[in-house]
Amino acid sequence: QCDLQGLWRNELGSNMTLSARDTAGTFSGSYHTAVTATNKQILVSPLRGAQQHPSTKGQPTFGFTVQWQFTDSITTFVGQCFVDRRGKETLETTWLLREDVPSRRDAWKATRVGTSIFTRIK
Repeated sequence: QCDLQGLWRNELGSNMTLSARDTAGTFSGSYHTAVTATNKQILVSPLRGAQQHPSTKGQPTFGFTVQWQFTDSITTFVGQCFVDRRGKETLETTWLLREDVPSRRDAWKATRVGTSIFTRIK
């Protein structure tokens, strides 16, 4: 059964710590990105999320939002936790990053989409 609580790292070297979920399925944590499009110092940023009730297969879906502390952008991740035959857990996610733009005319370039795969560190 997959448990989101713990320390995770993605393929780019970003680290994420997730707390235990409460009875409502919500959780919090922190995200330390290894990549950014800004020249500012990278700071650990808070996240908040929710996990769908665990399925009988133990591979729940979830979503969380990271409120970046060093730039005027926000990122939302959605994904599912998978457990392989050896018990290795991975989080397969898709994300949307919205950055601040000066006007509505620039809105077309304000959102990026991507994927990340996180593996458990501990």
